[in-house]
Amino acid sequence: MTRLLLKRLIQLPIILLAVYTLTFMLTWLIPGSPLEKSEARQPPPEVVAAMESQYRLDDPWHFYWDYLGGVTGVQWVMGEQQGPIIDLGPSLRHENWTVNEILAAQLPVSMTLGLLAILMACVIGIITGTMAAARPGSWLDVLSLFIALIGISLPAFVTGTALLLVGGLWLDWFPVSGWGRPSHMILPALALSLPFAAYIGRLIRAGMLEQIASDHVRTLRALGLSERTILLRHCLRNAFLPVLSYLGPATAAAMTGSFVVERVFAVPGVGNHFIEAVLGKDITLIMGVVLVYSALLVIFNMLVDLLYGWLDPRIRLA
Repeated sequence: MTRLLLKRLIQLPIILLAVYTLTFMLTWLIPGSPLEKSEARQPPPEVVAAMESQYRLDDPWHFYWDYLGGVTGVQWVMGEQQGPIIDLGPSLRHENWTVNEILAAQLPVSMTLGLLAILMACVIGIITGTMAAARPGSWLDVLSLFIALIGISLPAFVTGTALLLVGGLWLDWFPVSGWGRPSHMILPALALSLPFAAYIGRLIRAGMLEQIASDHVRTLRALGLSERTILLRHCLRNAFLPVLSYLGPATAAAMTGSFVVERVFAVPGVGNHFIEAVLGKDITLIMGVVLVYSALLVIFNMLVDLLYGWLDPRIRLA
């Protein structure tokens, strides 16, 4: 396990460097300039040229290495940078705000929403998948398949809008927007969780059916164990292993995929800032958000690998 952990830690900076380079190239190719403000009077060309020189927007090569030195902490170690060790730079569209400050204020909201959505997805998926596997071919199995098909097929903004209309406006059970109370989290987390719940439900069903047909389950039945004990204590643990592999990228996807849901429910997360950054070519904010989420994705996958080895002794011994 220690060897696996060291291997993943070595891979982390290499992956992030590749993501950083690719994101920089794509962001730089976006037409327009972050210094252009259509809603206000344009500054004189001399001022624009001075600001481009200040932020290195006139020299992509220097911008690449300067920003890389800031996000890796090299400039801080060399004494060329004041403030935090990892500096994601100033936002080019939000005056007097740095990318670190924006992420520190908004990232906890997006992470809370994403983690709550994954928790809901696990509960819904495990319950529906187990019930479907316990009675294959029954109406419960058909109903779970239908719900999974809807969850996989419909995008989050469609299910989010439907939940907003039904649960927020027509039934008036939950607030339609805002953040701060537990009731604000239910609808956006549910809208975000449905695609993940559908996949988890199908994985659980397939894994449970495979376990139910295995030899060791027939032995447990011969020993007189109840069907509930066999399903919940013996089959579910082994059937959960594929789900555990899926939870790593799913958790990161839930936090990064919440951008549209945040927009629909007016959740004050990173999503609104990231969409505005792409539309306004706020290079530093785009780079900062992508790097943070990429690091989270790699870290979650690493944790899943460690948990997988902890749950499955065969992998731990290997």
